[in-house]
This record gives sequence, structure tokens and C-alpha cells, in this order.
Amino acid sequence: MSTHEVAFSIARHAAWAPGVTSSDAWRAWAGAPWPIEMGEEPKVAAMPAMLRRRAGFLGRMALEVAYECAGGQTNVPTVFCSRHGEVARAIELLSDLARGEPLSPTAFGLAVHNASAGLFSIARADRANHVALAGGSATVEHAVIEACGMLADGAASVLLVACDAPLPALLAPFEDCDEQPWAFAWLMTAADANPLRLSWQGAQAGEASSTPGGLEVLRFQLGATPALVRDTGAMRWTWSRDA
Repeated sequence: MSTHEVAFSIARHAAWAPGVTSSDAWRAWAGAPWPIEMGEEPKVAAMPAMLRRRAGFLGRMALEVAYECAGGQTNVPTVFCSRHGEVARAIELLSDLARGEPLSPTAFGLAVHNASAGLFSIARADRANHVALAGGSATVEHAVIEACGMLADGAASVLLVACDAPLPALLAPFEDCDEQPWAFAWLMTAADANPLRLSWQGAQAGEASSTPGGLEVLRFQLGATPALVRDTGAMRWTWSRDA
């Protein structure tokens, strides 16, 4: 069975979760992970208040790491990814619909999957291309492939932003892992002397991890282990780094 691979480097990175907000805290978590609980919201101080108030908890996490990782750079294509997206807002809208109440166009606009990407581009007056995607438990892997495609098409760098949070109570019975709040961003560039590699091939379904895929990938990136293998459905994803 054929194996496919992409390679890239990370020029800058950022991560945020309730109670895990500094580089030292993330290094400690990567060494001995603990369950991350819902709690404080990021301040997103770099975003104008009028736009910041529109973002919900998930969006604020995504925007916090996007601003930190992008720094002052503009005209950088972005890939925002989240397995569940703003599902809490969608549940609120569906509940309003079931009660026969009118739907808010603003709430609907902020429930779509590219809401955070839109707020980020509007706030920065940045017209660079952005993509928002979901790919199930392999969402981060699909986002990396998309970003590497942009690099192959000539982009000097691509900003990848990944985030997720626990599902609303109504959908909690459908969770297939220990969902936690987290967000991270990578400023990806073409592979240099010490790249990260992602390869994939079809495989029989393996034992599913109880850790969200994004957090598994983030722990691999922050740590020093040579490889991470993740089975998602009929696919096997292998993350590796050069020794």
C-alpha cells in the first residue's frame, strides 16, 4: 500500500489553554500531560474590542494563538482547523429554531466554520487567502497537508491555527475521546535542515486514543520523541522528526 509524505519546518509557534498559557507551562504539560479543564478565557488584547466581543470561547483561543504566532507579519495565507468548530453556537441557533424564535444573522455568521478566520482577516485588514476545515479525528493532519500544498504553490510561509473544546452537554454522549480546550498555531515554512514529517497510508483501524488528536500532535511537536503514530479510522498517520 502506497505511503505519502509531506515535510515542513516551524518558524514560530504558540499555544494556549486554560491554565496552560506560558512556554514553561506547555513544556511541563508535554512532559507529563494532565487533563485541561474549561476555565479562563484568553484576552486577545491585540484585537480591537468591537471585533473581540464577537468571538466566543473557541474563537478567542484561536485568535490568541494566531496573533501571537503571526506577530506583525501580514499577507500570510492561513489555515484554520477545528474538528467541532463553533458547535455551541450552532446548538443555540437550532434550539431557537425549535422554539420558533427568529434566528440572529450575526449569531449565524459567527457559527460558521470560518468565523475566526474572518474576524482575524478583518481585524488586520489582511486580504491573504484563508481556509477553514474539519477532518474528523485527523483534522490537524488534513490541515497540515493543506498548508503544505500552499507552500508548494509558492507561499513563503503559512499560518496554521488549530483549536477545539469540549462538546455542549447535548452532544457530550457522542464524544469519542476526552475532549479538552486547547489551541495552537504554527508559522510553517518549507522544510529546512530539521523538518517535521507527516506520512500517511491506509491501515486497519487501530485502538483509538483517549487524547484529542490535536493535543497528541502538539505534545509531539513540543517534545523530543522521534515519532508519533496515530490511527484514525482507515488511516495511519506517522509524525516524525530527523534525529
